[in-house]
Amino acid sequence: MTGHNEHTEQIISLYGGSTPVRSRWSYSADEPFTVVAAFQTDTDRWVEWIFGRDLLAEGLVGPAGEGDVRLSPEVSNGRTVLALEIESPDGHALLEMDHAAVQGFLTATTEIVPLGQESDHFDIDALIEEITNV
Repeated sequence: MTGHNEHTEQIISLYGGSTPVRSRWSYSADEPFTVVAAFQTDTDRWVEWIFGRDLLAEGLVGPAGEGDVRLSPEVSNGRTVLALEIESPDGHALLEMDHAAVQGFLTATTEIVPLGQESDHFDIDALIEEITNV
């Protein structure tokens, strides 16, 4: 962990079944409902995806997501992986990640903010101030 209220770790993903892609997963108690997954491109640029932590939890046990981010546990070459499908106007990718590594990341986030207790850590006053002080 990088601090008492956030967690970041790297997970290697596979793209196209064999090409490794480095990803950086982050969670912060300041944004308790979301996780950030950043993927390194072949030009060393990082592309970030922000999605619900509940979507990640659901996707680890069964197919989840209907929009730009879809997750599903699968068996690939005899090992359990988490398939992550991401889509935008700029492109589409289907990545495979080690299921246990992603589960470990989720577990670390629940040690910071337990699932179902996100609203106890969400600062609605700060959000309102940010929105109204544009």
